[in-house]
Amino acid sequence: MQIYFLVGPTASGKTALSLKLAERLNAEIISCDSMCVYKGMDILTSKPSQAVRKRIPHHLIDIIPPTKEFSVSEYRILALDAIEDILKRGKAPLFVGGSGLYVRAVIDGLFPSAGKDVRFRKRQAALAKKYGNLYVYNKLKRIDPESAEKIHPNNLRYVIRALEIYHTEKKRPSDIRKNREPLKYKVQIVGIELKRSELYKRIDDRVEEMLKEGLVREVRRLSGKRLSITAKSALGYSEILGYIKGKYSLEEAKELLKKNTRHFAKRQMTWFRRDGRIKWLGVDKIRSLVS
Repeated sequence: MQIYFLVGPTASGKTALSLKLAERLNAEIISCDSMCVYKGMDILTSKPSQAVRKRIPHHLIDIIPPTKEFSVSEYRILALDAIEDILKRGKAPLFVGGSGLYVRAVIDGLFPSAGKDVRFRKRQAALAKKYGNLYVYNKLKRIDPESAEKIHPNNLRYVIRALEIYHTEKKRPSDIRKNREPLKYKVQIVGIELKRSELYKRIDDRVEEMLKEGLVREVRRLSGKRLSITAKSALGYSEILGYIKGKYSLEEAKELLKKNTRHFAKRQMTWFRRDGRIKWLGVDKIRSLVS
């Protein structure tokens, strides 16, 4: 089975093309956008509409409140689960988005170095000496049965290290291990390539449309919440918040958002250009493939 990716900068037309691709591939879409996971940030993140999501099933959209932090490691675990869920139903997974880090994390895995806590390690060793190795092993079994199955109860060093990982990272070692493994399926990555002038026009048009749809109202509502640091970084939030707080006019906020979105799109393309696995196609070529 092959896993498909459709990538490209913001406002490049990924959503419209993804629907045609999904229908042709008999696929379901997995959002690969670091901000679409948040509920209530619909206009800011240019989420696919409810009508679009009814037409083609979408995954990893609206899964957490904007008051919660969200990391790439959490995304990868959920993305791998979504892949298996889609494959079980005989469909093809199609990732769609512009978060290059998330794309790379899904395909290549993550290599975080778990923290160390020597004092914690010594406490566990003391408990094992006092109550026996099985006492410490059973702690791991309750926390992470999957890891416990792979470690012998008398392999105290490995048992304590697994407990230490959970203690320092607040994540099960088995989940961290999964995140280190490259994707076991073949992948095909297609990137949308646009002339800079066309992309910038699309960005300007999108910003105008976002304002018509009620961007100011959405940001005003969100500003009343204790947003996570991650959610606050959504493009458009700080620009419109500046207008709401009277720092500048709405026209100035709009132009600032357009400028910052262009810069963001440039950074996205710089990231994607580093990945030689991406097959770049112009919009007309992609349309001809899926028409």
